[in-house]
Amino acid sequence: MTARARVRAPELIGKGGWLNTGDRQYTLADLRGRIVILDFWTFCCVNCLHVLDELRELEEKHRDTVVIIGVHSPKFVHEAEHQAVVDAVERYEVHHPVLDDPELATWKQYAVRAWPTLVVVDPEGYVVAQHAGEGHAHAIAKLVEELEAEHAAKGTLRRGDGPYVAPEPVATHLRFPGKALALPDGGFLVSDTTRHRLVELEADGETVRGHFGAGERGFADGGPEEARFSEPQGLAVLPDGRIAVADTVNHAIRALDLTTGVTSTLAGTGRQWWQGSATSGPATEVDLSSPWDIAWFGGRLWIAMAGVHQLWTYDPGEGTVRVAAGTTNEGLVDGPGGEAWFAQPSGLAAAGDRLWVADSETSALRWVDLEGAVHTAVGTGLFDFGHRDGPAGQALLQHPLGVTALPDGSVAVSDTYNHALRRYDPESGEVTTLATDLREPSDAVLADGDLVVVESARHRLTRLRLPEEAVRVADRAHRTQRAATEVAAGTLRLDVVFQAPAGQKLDTRYGPSTRLLVSSTPPDLLAEGAGPGSDLSRDLVLADGVTEGVLHVSAMAASCDDDPANEYPACHVHQQDWGVPVSVTASGVSRLPLVLAGMDDQG
Repeated sequence: MTARARVRAPELIGKGGWLNTGDRQYTLADLRGRIVILDFWTFCCVNCLHVLDELRELEEKHRDTVVIIGVHSPKFVHEAEHQAVVDAVERYEVHHPVLDDPELATWKQYAVRAWPTLVVVDPEGYVVAQHAGEGHAHAIAKLVEELEAEHAAKGTLRRGDGPYVAPEPVATHLRFPGKALALPDGGFLVSDTTRHRLVELEADGETVRGHFGAGERGFADGGPEEARFSEPQGLAVLPDGRIAVADTVNHAIRALDLTTGVTSTLAGTGRQWWQGSATSGPATEVDLSSPWDIAWFGGRLWIAMAGVHQLWTYDPGEGTVRVAAGTTNEGLVDGPGGEAWFAQPSGLAAAGDRLWVADSETSALRWVDLEGAVHTAVGTGLFDFGHRDGPAGQALLQHPLGVTALPDGSVAVSDTYNHALRRYDPESGEVTTLATDLREPSDAVLADGDLVVVESARHRLTRLRLPEEAVRVADRAHRTQRAATEVAAGTLRLDVVFQAPAGQKLDTRYGPSTRLLVSSTPPDLLAEGAGPGSDLSRDLVLADGVTEGVLHVSAMAASCDDDPANEYPACHVHQQDWGVPVSVTASGVSRLPLVLAGMDDQG
């Protein structure tokens, strides 16, 4: 057994209280004797959703010894609303207790710096590991097995049922629908996301014609009752008449033939794309990552690959996929496709010579031209958002998930966390508000001159007249609630902490096993230290005269099972992107530790 640092776990505090516990409130003392995994998440974050999926197997296998607790720590103002957290817990099928922490109290106690972060607490109440980002389920599973053996021997392990209490199911035709498609006969096809199926509706948007998919999470082709999806989202018509489906959690693009009711697979393997995986090739042999929306543009099917902050394309003639824009770095950078940065692109709409993109985490409206270059119409970056109309350079959105091309050349934006439908006019450069009092609109489609909006959190389609005049709202501007890290002027030591999990070693077969990329907003925040490298520690020199900004840090480490007897050791990629707001002060720190995996022994 490897010796571990023993740090007493801080108490769990959240003004919003507990969910999925039958209204019971818990403390860490109540959980003594169990292995506790704290999952610091926020429901806007696709990486957090990946981790929810990664933890499902571990949660089921160790249900009598492990208690997973989601600590919901909001980025956006909307995510601090209690009902929004309640909805998200149901929407993403979170089957463990969740602490609603709208003021980030527990986040601060645990010194968390990134979504998602996992913290493991042993049965005696000590923190024994911390992991930021995705891809750590295997390492945590090994640690859980070690802790089970260690504390069973000591008599400090308590087995039994956990604190999870399932909420009562609610009967509705749709449950957190994601996207919609207008059918030629006036009906609609809707991705019924939380129920893992597609629903065909009559023109009234309410009467159900039929379902496609068994209604249970899975990955299978076949007829309406045999096919299985996993949280499907975007829909688009292909040239041959079939309907392409962004099967988000299956990391795949499916195709539904409405005439036969048969679903097949166009692209993806069912596995999530990781750094080092192929970025082009035969479509059913290349891994994808949380495709959220799709649109036909420029002779290809474009894919909003939210999981890796990129746009990909599928060529049905060649049967291939490839990256079209984005570097996998998260942020807002325009330019040629190969240099642009996105942040969870989640909505697409083709209109003439432009492909419009709802770039959710930057609260931005972007577009791609026919040459593949990326431009920004509305939005400034990862940490500024709100509800403000006016000139596009000053206007603000809040985590939009959908975009719809309008007949006059403008676009409607499903401004999800503002519960509004917004309009951007490229001719005037103005942003206005078309409708408010919607509930988490995630998409809209044109139908007979009206806009039919997917009100995701009201579980319905809502028909709106296109107003001649925009709605007026009071301006609201926000920044993320995360407090800026105070740093000293001059040299800042950046340490990305990575300790290979027990039973693994760094994979150096093909060169350095670690990678670090650093940049900043504004770019002149850093006088020295920006750029790529293989060392996980680096001295950054802050420029004179720049007192605040954001450090963008992307780290990756690869480790393999360390057993000489194993001819084919399994290898694992650990990766995370951090956006760390910083302010330069006289009392600031001169070292910035970011934990990728392990414990910071200098903290």
